[in-house]
Amino acid sequence: MEIKKYFEAALKQGASDLHLIADDPPVLRVNGGLVIIEEKPLAAAELQTAIFSLLDKKEAEAFQKEKELDLAWDLVGSHFRVNLHLQSGKIGLAARIIPAEIPSAKEVNFDETVYRLSHLNQGLILVTGPSGSGKSTTLAVLINLINQERKAHIITIEDPIEFIFKEKQSVIEQREVGRDTNSFSEALKRALRQDPNVIMVGEMRDPETISATLTAAETGHLVLSTLHTNSAAETIERIVDMFPAHRQHQILTQLASVLRAVVSQQLVPQKGGGVIMAREILINTPGIANLMREGKTIQINSAIQTGRKDGMITMASCLKDLYEQGLIDRQVYLNRTGSGETLSTYY
Repeated sequence: MEIKKYFEAALKQGASDLHLIADDPPVLRVNGGLVIIEEKPLAAAELQTAIFSLLDKKEAEAFQKEKELDLAWDLVGSHFRVNLHLQSGKIGLAARIIPAEIPSAKEVNFDETVYRLSHLNQGLILVTGPSGSGKSTTLAVLINLINQERKAHIITIEDPIEFIFKEKQSVIEQREVGRDTNSFSEALKRALRQDPNVIMVGEMRDPETISATLTAAETGHLVLSTLHTNSAAETIERIVDMFPAHRQHQILTQLASVLRAVVSQQLVPQKGGGVIMAREILINTPGIANLMREGKTIQINSAIQTGRKDGMITMASCLKDLYEQGLIDRQVYLNRTGSGETLSTYY
């Protein structure tokens, strides 16, 4: 099997993802939808042999032991984030195409509020959303803005490394979990001894990583990270719920102190084809911080609704704006805000 031809097809068709699953046809994700490359199913044995031919000995052993593996491949002149897994006892591959050039702020629809986050010197910025919503891209654009605009020591901790940064004004070290360090939490603890100004943590997966992230933000560093949550309020609740009850008040107090912003995003079908980014933005004002300290996360959405002068916007209001600008159609708007909603709800 010539596996590279599928990666070439992904690039040629402008896909975001490639799926190679044993006994299924090869599939691309293009503009949010799935497109079959060829009807013939992939033979399980041939697919496994082709994939293993691209793994080194350590990677092959890790996959056979864990039955899961995240890694990055440079193939056919491009960079891919790859996940290997088993399904029904047979191998599967999902590959995300990573652009060679980091997009500009304009290309990923940054507004002034999101752009200004790159000017912060300390605290915690969280970018959240479902898988495939562009979280890694948003982080990369923020890091690259810092790289372009000021002299800083930037450390990224990723699993695997995705965008490759070219140093401009900043010094950038990119560390990969499994190759350069054993874990996110361990790398974060060590990073504090490496004189960083900015730390980017690919994902806050566990309480140890969250604790280390909060500590880094408390000690005068700017820290950026991601979570798989769908709203700002859900983000706060998810972080707190990962800790035992006796620690939850302490975590809320830390968050209230160090959090600077939560950017929750989703990719929405655009009128005329393609997708467009929609973002909910929470800015940690004194009022929001008080709600967190008091554990009143249920009131955060209402605070975002009334905080537009501070740069905040709810997802519903952002979608309304996109609809009124003619960028998404009415059905997409209603589907994303709930089919029973009407436009007047958000005026």
